[in-house]
Amino acid sequence: MEGLKHLYRNIFLQPRLYISLGVVFGCFILSYQVAAIFPVAQALLGLLIALLLVDIILLYWGGNRIMGNRILPEKFSNGDENEVNLQIANGYSFAVNLKVLEEYPVQFQEREKVLKFSMQPGEKKVETYTLRPVTRGEYHFGYTNVFATTFLGLISRRFQVSQEEMVPTYPSFIQMRKYQLLAISNRLTEVGVKKIRRLGHTTEFEQIKEYVGGDDYRTINWKATARSGKLMVNQYMDERAQHVYCLIDKSRPLKMPFEGMSLLDYGINASLVLSNIAIYRQDKAGIITFSEKVHSLVPARRQATQMNRIMEVLYNEKTAYKEADYQRLYATLKQKISHRSLLILFTNFESLSAMRRQLPYLKQLARQHLLVAVIFENTELRDLLKSSPHNTEEIYIKAIGENFAFTKQQIVRELSQYGIMALLTPPEQLTVNTINKYLEIKSRGMT
Repeated sequence: MEGLKHLYRNIFLQPRLYISLGVVFGCFILSYQVAAIFPVAQALLGLLIALLLVDIILLYWGGNRIMGNRILPEKFSNGDENEVNLQIANGYSFAVNLKVLEEYPVQFQEREKVLKFSMQPGEKKVETYTLRPVTRGEYHFGYTNVFATTFLGLISRRFQVSQEEMVPTYPSFIQMRKYQLLAISNRLTEVGVKKIRRLGHTTEFEQIKEYVGGDDYRTINWKATARSGKLMVNQYMDERAQHVYCLIDKSRPLKMPFEGMSLLDYGINASLVLSNIAIYRQDKAGIITFSEKVHSLVPARRQATQMNRIMEVLYNEKTAYKEADYQRLYATLKQKISHRSLLILFTNFESLSAMRRQLPYLKQLARQHLLVAVIFENTELRDLLKSSPHNTEEIYIKAIGENFAFTKQQIVRELSQYGIMALLTPPEQLTVNTINKYLEIKSRGMT
């Protein structure tokens, strides 16, 4: 029974077969009607039938002649290009032309991507393609269908070289590793992270060293200078073991998309990178997600397993469609976090009234902790603001856009008036700008 099903799928469901049979039937009718006038038609009919039989025998003689396997990564990185490899081997004794149709996960809605290539007898090949997921969660792959044809091209045979598989998509660990490697090699400036001159220092003394150009003259140690006869300065370390929490707002405004990804996913990716950088700089990193209530709280730690714990928590976070409750957030932080901490709040206020409703709780948070509010800039307004209106409707639309852009600036200024640092950033530069803000805070000894 399975053999009959395989024969049905691979022969009787092939469009090429019916095209070829149609040609044969047409030639048969033509030869029957005009055999007296064109006797060569009968010879051509016989030749076509012979070629069709040869093509069928070449493709279907023997078992599975095309072997292969789909090699997927253990997990996908959200928002990044992820490689998928296809290993294909030609078991025929002649060259074949292959067309590969993947059954992609439904999240990609991919229907037109087709791989076409030729393979020599006994050749093995690895074909690579990339996929960019924009949401976290499970991605289910179907079968990999390979259609093989000979040089005749009359018939194609289908092979299924891989089975159904599932790959989870996690927050962008590719970005996390990228920034970690750049930080280790002191090359963060390559991705836009600024070198910030130390403007102050903590009282955590490290060592006395000889003065070099650029050292703060206020740190000169005159006693050590007198003893050694050389200009010596005190060197201080950045304050370590600082508690750094990323507060991620999961409420309705963070559902807004940008280049396929929601603002929530941008915030999650930036939180993952920032937490890793903080741990690398000897700080303790933690995560808090909230909307109408506090959903997840990972206490700040510097353990080797902390990043895995943070990644697993962020993997399961989804956008909530309710308004964020900052009063409950403040009550939870007051109860759970006793140390003065650096709080990086990823949120999005679209109006002054929305921000002012939460301002009392933000001010209370800023009294007990060092609070930085990260707000998303609406980058779709850029082209609109640069354009020149040509009619009354365009003037009206541009005026609305200017009002939205001005409102964002007002929100930042008003937060600053109450001692709350605010960072207005486009989504694509969120990670870099957040790291810059963190390094600026550390260099100023503000924590």
